[in-house]
Amino acid sequence: MAEKTTHTPMMQQYLAVKDEHPGHLLFYRMGDFYELFYDDAVKAAELLEITLTARGKSGGQPIPMAGIPHHSADGYLAKLVKLGESVAICEQIGDPATSKGPVERKVVRIITPGTLVEDALLEDKSENLLAAITEVDGVYGLAYLDVASGRFEATQLDDGVQLAAEVERLKPAEIILPDDPLLEQNLPEAVQKRPGLVRYPAWHFDVDACRKRLTDHFGTQDLVAFGCEQLPTVIAATGTILHYARAMLQSDLEHVFSLQTYSTDDALVLDAMSRRNLELDTNLNGGKHHTLFSILDNATTAMGSRLMNRWLNQPLRNRDILNARLDAIEDLIAQHSTDDFHQVLKPIGDLERILSRVSLYSARPRDLLHLGRSLNQLPELQALLANQAAEKWQHIAQRLGEYPELAAQLDKALVENPPMVMRDGGVFDEGYDAELDELRNLKNEAGDYLLALEEREKERTGIQTLKVGYNRVHGYYIEVSKQQSDKVPADYVRRQTLKAQERYITPELKGFEDKVLSANEKALAREKWLYQQLLERLNEDLKPLQQTAAALAETDVLNALARQAMALNLTRPVLTDEPGLDIQQGRHLTVEALSDQPFIPNDTCFDDARRLQIITGPNMGGKSTFMRQTALIAIMAYMGSFVPAESATLGPIDRIFTRIGASDDLTSGRSTFMVEMTETANILHHATPESLILMDEVGRGTSTFDGLALAWAIAEQMAQSIQGYCLFATHYFELTTLAEQFNNTINIHLNAIEHQDKIVFMHQVQEGPASQSYGLQVAALAGVPNEVIRKAKTHLHRLENQTAAQSGQSVTASGADETPVQQFDLFAAGPANPKEIEALLDELGDLKVDDLTPRKALDKLYELTDIVKEFRG
Repeated sequence: MAEKTTHTPMMQQYLAVKDEHPGHLLFYRMGDFYELFYDDAVKAAELLEITLTARGKSGGQPIPMAGIPHHSADGYLAKLVKLGESVAICEQIGDPATSKGPVERKVVRIITPGTLVEDALLEDKSENLLAAITEVDGVYGLAYLDVASGRFEATQLDDGVQLAAEVERLKPAEIILPDDPLLEQNLPEAVQKRPGLVRYPAWHFDVDACRKRLTDHFGTQDLVAFGCEQLPTVIAATGTILHYARAMLQSDLEHVFSLQTYSTDDALVLDAMSRRNLELDTNLNGGKHHTLFSILDNATTAMGSRLMNRWLNQPLRNRDILNARLDAIEDLIAQHSTDDFHQVLKPIGDLERILSRVSLYSARPRDLLHLGRSLNQLPELQALLANQAAEKWQHIAQRLGEYPELAAQLDKALVENPPMVMRDGGVFDEGYDAELDELRNLKNEAGDYLLALEEREKERTGIQTLKVGYNRVHGYYIEVSKQQSDKVPADYVRRQTLKAQERYITPELKGFEDKVLSANEKALAREKWLYQQLLERLNEDLKPLQQTAAALAETDVLNALARQAMALNLTRPVLTDEPGLDIQQGRHLTVEALSDQPFIPNDTCFDDARRLQIITGPNMGGKSTFMRQTALIAIMAYMGSFVPAESATLGPIDRIFTRIGASDDLTSGRSTFMVEMTETANILHHATPESLILMDEVGRGTSTFDGLALAWAIAEQMAQSIQGYCLFATHYFELTTLAEQFNNTINIHLNAIEHQDKIVFMHQVQEGPASQSYGLQVAALAGVPNEVIRKAKTHLHRLENQTAAQSGQSVTASGADETPVQQFDLFAAGPANPKEIEALLDELGDLKVDDLTPRKALDKLYELTDIVKEFRG
């Protein structure tokens, strides 16, 4: 890039602005376009698939240039934001008519992934959060701001595990971190991998400076009222996020009225992996379909959907709050009023986001139209609330309020179908402002004047084909064909020559033109002033209007949950102080919705005699579904929803853990087994007697003996030390003997029926261990070739005979013994015999070494070594 002094004044101006915003793509306004230059142009052309051109030269080389029309910028911005880019919007703020040199320009907005307020850039049903993280002595401060609604919250976290869990819950679009490599290195790996990390100068996180920013913003002497006076990490995170958002939005953020400091102990804690395993609002493929949220979300408004998602992802432990929600839902069902509420809520717009744009003076005309229509619904909604008995509804009614004068002003001000933007006017209705009406009348009367002028000029000149017209480039004109141009009067002044016509202007027409164009400019200026005044009026009631929006969202969620309770046959859960869970005929809503067959419900019962439940049974028998549905029912109850069960009584639960499924973490170089053990370690370190724990096939990622030993020791730890509510699914039948050792452990199984080498899954939970695992039958269902199934049966038959012989049991020729042995006992004692040696040699002979991956080969070597050691005793 050449020295600025070698450039034109306009390019010098561009480069000066770009120097102030090196980390952002610069959209530089030139007329009707936003232009980008140099590296920004090259990058934008590739990302947006637009044409890369050139403008002038620098050092003998053309300056790369790309541009987009300013009126269609939203679509391009949305694409860039989704790609993780940020954009500085540089507008013309000077008057081209009076400017000497380049028109004055200024960056008026920096669009980043976490600071979006524009409707076209936001997803309706998802929050878009800006977060900040800081750390002192291993303690983390986490703050987040929803710029589009003004919600501002923060918490202090004791370790990286808690931080990772909260970040996974919030899923912020952008995270501000101190520009400190050591801090970033110490962050949990899950946080380091998130998109949208922003390194911000560390001095912005200074606690004293952040404290002053916060007290100045909220107009307080200290931060006691916000619960963070003695939390320096929280002060640093919140103060920095406020500074960053102000800088990006070029605003004082007057719609951010308060800060709430919360504790994760107030909610039912789920770690990041458990959230993914349970598919609350994101499925295992990263999509939004086939999740619990997709089943429950029947909200009428977008802000209702967002609040429901928040409730689902942050189940509360405060039973008073939960019972108030359940009372309100039960009241709606009893009063048969859900449809009435739905109809009243339908015209209501996204007030949360509309009001944030009002506060930023970026609201568009249609935002105000939706605001007015929403306010018009409040009286009818208040009437519905007055008929509800639950105390919760009366609290909502108090926050809802009514705004008859403001609603009437908006109704009077706006035309029925206002334009998308204020740019060209036409927003205000006739009769709203007398001065505007007068200016518009001049324009409206122009048509009649021009028709009269045309008739007079025809009569004066005798040219019957004469026409009076207008275009945006040349203004008003009198058009005469060239054949009759010799008839024009002396006072006609040629304005434009066309192929077959001449266009003229007269002193009278020029005077009229000046008057009309002046009136148009004045009318547009008047509309812009009126619009600014209207926004200022709305800002006077901004805080109570935000409370109204929150009350509307809560009303919508409760009504949506009531509608789904009736549609999905849900029942009210009972929340009690007594430890334990008792779920009768529970169901998994997502599986039920996707299945063509009737769902088989099952009971779940935890008490002091049933703390650890060893689950056996075939693959595909329903173990995973049963485990997940127990957790999902608990989450629904703790969000304040009715649940899919005939009845459900739940005692206190503090956390939900899941160890389900297996996958490599290739980017971190962690094997499937390492991932499994990391998740297991987290559970063993943090689970309590009030935790609900789901463990599926622990130990299957390593050699058989290692896996069984680990699974056994982990299950013992659950029964002896942790004593939480644990569902422990396994194919290690040896673990079923734990029920004989511990009085808080039982065996349950998912049953299946075998008929003529076929298997039918019954999906019913029954007491006791399963009779067998049906592995070969499941393999056959999956399409494993018959030849392989036959070989597997031969090996299984030999292993069962071998085990029976070691234990002194009588085995018949058909493989049936007098005391059936259903699975090879891996811990069977006794020295090796020739048949065992032969079996080992057969296994070695059958190995296809070339088909084994290095990892599988190493696992097989460990397994065979362990078998040899066992043979030797």
